[in-house]
Amino acid sequence: MTGATCSACGRGRRKNRVSPTRTPEEAQAAAARAASLPVLDAEIADCFACPRLVAWREEVAVTKRASFRDQHYWGRPVPGYGVAGPEIAILGLAPAAHGGNRTGRIFTGDRSGDVLFAALHRVGLANQPTSVAADDGLTLSHLRIFAAVRCAPPDNKPLPVERDTCASWLHRELELIRPTLKVVVALGAFAWQAWWPAMTSVYGTRPPVPRPKFGHGARVSQPGVPDLLGCFHVSQQNTFTGKLTPAMLDDVFTEAKRLAQI
Repeated sequence: MTGATCSACGRGRRKNRVSPTRTPEEAQAAAARAASLPVLDAEIADCFACPRLVAWREEVAVTKRASFRDQHYWGRPVPGYGVAGPEIAILGLAPAAHGGNRTGRIFTGDRSGDVLFAALHRVGLANQPTSVAADDGLTLSHLRIFAAVRCAPPDNKPLPVERDTCASWLHRELELIRPTLKVVVALGAFAWQAWWPAMTSVYGTRPPVPRPKFGHGARVSQPGVPDLLGCFHVSQQNTFTGKLTPAMLDDVFTEAKRLAQI
């Protein structure tokens, strides 16, 4: 695993930091010059380019949830996590306010992560079924997880300008893992929509016309581009209502492994 642990605990961020990123233009430039995943992770963790998101993530980190009042919150953008040369990538929406924004690792420490990592463990892509803290021993196999927006947004709803500002981080991460990447699993419609401009930027390929609609189990295959699989988001709204079941998740990740030839 390259860069994941350091990103989660902050040590890599401080070691590799050049200067805080405070404008969209600086974010784009910082992403472009990142020559490796550890450097990219460090640059992401020092981004302050979206004032609304910065204010929210820091407010949450100070006020905290009562059950976590004795814990230190990360309160920064959350980098990707996983192996340096993944065959599979999971693209999510954004970190949870009291999950990734607290622990510093994507999907770690919240109910959505509980569901996701249990499924990844069942299909052999994670070494353990839970993830509660950045130092809990979790490792991923053949896989990297990241989000379209790297800061926790109010009401889990990033603004279009925030999505577009954060896109440079996503595009650069995809460029760095492009040599091995074979499959992208989009968790939810937001991630599905974020994939198309990323695909065009990184692979120079335009989306099909008409653009494929998001759906659980939907698959899009284009020459020279990773296969795209749709999956309902692992939110409580979906898992508590039965819209997304463990069997449905297992089917998607099993298909991802098949397409990636793992």
